[in-house]
Amino acid sequence: MDARLSASLLAGLVLLLHGFTAWAIVEVSMEDRVEVFKGDTAQMTCMFTSDDGIGALTIQWFYVLRTGEKQKIYYQDATMQVVDRATPFTDRIMVNVTAATGEVVLTITDVQLKDQLEFICLVKSLTDGVSEGRTKLLVFERPDFPTIEGVQTGIYVHEEMLSKIGSCEVKNGFPKPNITWYRNNAPLRASDVVKVMPSTTTESSGLFSVRSELSLKVMKEDKDAQFYCEVTYLVPGGTRMTETGRINITVYYPSTAVHVWVESPKGKIKEGDSIMFNCHGNGNTPSSVYVIRHKDNEYALESNMFVLENVTRLQSGHYECISMDMETYEELTGNTTVFVNYLDRAVVMPTVMEVAQGEKLTATCNALSSLQTHTAWFKENRKLSVGHTLMVEGATFDTAGIYRCVVTVPEIDGMETMATLRVNVKGAPEFMNPKHRVMEESVATTVDLSCHVRGFPAPSVIWTTSDGKVLKTTSQTEREDGVHSMVSVEVTSDLTAFCNASNEYGADAASFDIKAIVRTTAAAINTRTSTLSASTVEAATYIPTKKIRKEGSGVIIAVIIICILLLAILGSVLYFLYKKGKICGRSGKRDLTKEKSSKDNIVVEMKSDNTEDAVLLGVNGEKLPPSNQ
Repeated sequence: MDARLSASLLAGLVLLLHGFTAWAIVEVSMEDRVEVFKGDTAQMTCMFTSDDGIGALTIQWFYVLRTGEKQKIYYQDATMQVVDRATPFTDRIMVNVTAATGEVVLTITDVQLKDQLEFICLVKSLTDGVSEGRTKLLVFERPDFPTIEGVQTGIYVHEEMLSKIGSCEVKNGFPKPNITWYRNNAPLRASDVVKVMPSTTTESSGLFSVRSELSLKVMKEDKDAQFYCEVTYLVPGGTRMTETGRINITVYYPSTAVHVWVESPKGKIKEGDSIMFNCHGNGNTPSSVYVIRHKDNEYALESNMFVLENVTRLQSGHYECISMDMETYEELTGNTTVFVNYLDRAVVMPTVMEVAQGEKLTATCNALSSLQTHTAWFKENRKLSVGHTLMVEGATFDTAGIYRCVVTVPEIDGMETMATLRVNVKGAPEFMNPKHRVMEESVATTVDLSCHVRGFPAPSVIWTTSDGKVLKTTSQTEREDGVHSMVSVEVTSDLTAFCNASNEYGADAASFDIKAIVRTTAAAINTRTSTLSASTVEAATYIPTKKIRKEGSGVIIAVIIICILLLAILGSVLYFLYKKGKICGRSGKRDLTKEKSSKDNIVVEMKSDNTEDAVLLGVNGEKLPPSNQ
């Protein structure tokens, strides 16, 4: 009984001691990781619990070397706080302890890639209780924007080996970025027909650059495919993604069919056009050669185009385009048919016609064509009729001239031909200008006379005068509407000229009566008479020059004689009045030897053509002796 009691007491003591020891142990907790960008500030929190006060605790911080050894960077107890010297963190760390909440915070500034380490927080109490926590510091750096580059050469679909498509590259990321290739929004995974070759480069800065090359078995469908790269990279708290631009590749694949067509002109083709042929296969291998064959002729194509210039109807027919692959020597053909429309020259029957006045005129015009034609007749740009036949009733001289027959093809613009018809209407000469003309011309001038006469055959024109003299023709021209003749005549007196026209059908003449005109000027007439005013008066009469017919000259002379007689009568009346003392206040006889008049007296001299004696009158009407004249 005593033995069992002793054992129970011993067991209880052990349990008591064991419980006391567990209560005295320090407990530490930390996050398993802290993530920051390169260059930022990192904070690691160490949470602890202990029955001892802060003064009874010792706090230390360590980091773990690559070899696994611990390196102390901080120490703190009740009496001191020490940052270890000669460590990578000496100048960049700071520790804050908050006893109330049981927190110890380690702050590291300007975090670098080499700071990506494991850090240890160790807390020890005076009762020998000790505990530690560990946190990994993870450092991140965003990479540069990725680039993509496709191959510059074309890729043949019949290549047996995988062909390189392009490469993607992303630089300066941390941790290492990842590259994924896409084709038309579908990711490409390595397989028998797809090969992705990544490579990583560690820069001197410690950052990573990743490059990836894509190779695959190219198919024809890849000619329209878009390739690009997706780059994923880690950042604090998650993952980010960015994409490159899209690229296309040139895929060469053989043709399975060839097509040829006329590129221009659109619509119907006519002689003289240039035909542009376009020949294409549904493949695009640069080793393909194209030729166009027509009958025995072959034409090489440049850039799948060929131009046949100034075509004729002989170049209508079947055209074949041949494509040959110079690597596989496979030959393909395509064909098209060309028809060249034509319009021959218009033919007028007859081309020259001679009809008598009053007769009926009939002519035809035709042109051979591959299409429906339209025919119209014109004279002097005036449309006369439509149709192949021209008919004119009752021909006159106005019917004569040039007629145009114009043949067109309404379906094709610019397709036109024409021919002409010359019509001569036989008949006696007929004057186009008046047959009788009266003219007035000055003497000693030269006059140009002309006449225009029509008829067929062309009339012969001779110029004569009324006295039978033949005049020399100055000029004579034969026109479509007749003969134009001209002569120059010098006017010396009245004359009549004749334009005589004749042919085998008759004769006619036109006359020109020329009246000669004499230009005359009346001489100034001066008459001396007695002085009647205070100034000297000189009278002169001028008759303007004018054209006067010869038969009217006697009337003019009579008028002049009458004027002279009137002046003489006036002079006689004045003299008579003078003798009677009725003029200038005369009374009785005056001394003939009277003193000369003063210088203020004015003398008027009047001279008559009918007397040789002059009469001088003083201011008082006295007759002055000849000595005073």
